[in-house]
Amino acid sequence: MRAAPEREPSGPRVNEAIRVREVRLIDETGENVGVVLRNDALQRAYDVGLDLVEISPGAEPPVCKIMDFGKFKFEQQKKAAEARKKQKVVEIKEIKMRPAIDDHDYEVKLRAIRRFFEEGDKV
Repeated sequence: MRAAPEREPSGPRVNEAIRVREVRLIDETGENVGVVLRNDALQRAYDVGLDLVEISPGAEPPVCKIMDFGKFKFEQQKKAAEARKKQKVVEIKEIKMRPAIDDHDYEVKLRAIRRFFEEGDKV
C-alpha cells in the first residue's frame, strides 16, 4: 500500500509553510517593502512579533504580508458568517387541495394563499 499524499491545509500558508525563495513583502503598516528573501521577511515578522502570511500565492513572486494570523483568520470567519447570514433562502409554500374539498375548507385555503402572496412568499 502507498502512503496517502499529504493534503495542503486550507487557507493561506504561514511562516515556514511558505516554500519559495523570494517574496514581495508588505509590512505590518501596509507599506510595500519590495521583493526580499523569504528568510529576511520571516525575520522581520518575528522581530515585530507577528506572522508572515502568503496573501497572493499565484503572483510572481508571491505576495506576503506581516500580520497577526489569528486575527486574520478570525476576521475571515466573521466575513463568511456575515455572508451566510445575508443570503436569503427562498421558501416555497405549498397548499394541497383534493377534488372533493368542502366549500368552507376551500375558502380557508384560498385565504391562506392570498396571505402568502401578500407576504411575498412563493406558493
